[in-house]
Amino acid sequence: MDKDQILTRYLTQYPQAAGKVVDYNPATDKLLHLDLTSANTELLPDDVNDTEKFSTWVDKKLAEGNYKYGIGGYMEHRTLYARSALFDTAEEPRRLHLGVDIWGAAGTPVHSPFAGTVHSFADNDNFGDYGPTIILQHNLDGLILYSLYGHLNRECLAGLYEGKEIAQNQQIALFGNNTENGHWPPHLHFQLMFDMEGLKGDYPGVGRYSQMEKLKGNMPDPDLILKFS
Repeated sequence: MDKDQILTRYLTQYPQAAGKVVDYNPATDKLLHLDLTSANTELLPDDVNDTEKFSTWVDKKLAEGNYKYGIGGYMEHRTLYARSALFDTAEEPRRLHLGVDIWGAAGTPVHSPFAGTVHSFADNDNFGDYGPTIILQHNLDGLILYSLYGHLNRECLAGLYEGKEIAQNQQIALFGNNTENGHWPPHLHFQLMFDMEGLKGDYPGVGRYSQMEKLKGNMPDPDLILKFS
């Protein structure tokens, strides 16, 4: 049995084991799936390249239907990453999104769904990058799982240290604004990993499309925890 199956079995066996990442009431809160692939002809390249225009487009889409959050992105092939040279490599541009994005207002609280410890953190302060980032380590009955939170507010990094204990449902950060979060519309990038591969404070949130199946093996679907679907 692979780790993805072990995680799925654990969460099925213990349905209350996963807490919240953001405040969400499925009975009252509406979610909007945001398609950020090339199929979205409503969002023009010029809009994506301009952070303010991109933010205005997201805000408008959420407001139109009174949506709590915009969601989506796991294993989504997004041409919009051409907005930053960060994702361009000689072999193959990185365009495959590896986590789930939760689009909402700057200042939205972010929580840890499991008890754990701070694995690492950093301010990845580049255009198109994560900005402030926290990575937590969890032990789920012997299965080691890492959770990554990107595009946070800068103040959340103050007072952190590796090994700091975090309680289930503890607030760890806020959605950062677009001047501190890597220059994106406010949102949370939430990602799961089984293996950090020696990295600290950062783990790629965008990969090569040709490596999708391999990447899935290390990065399970975050909706196992979010339960948005």
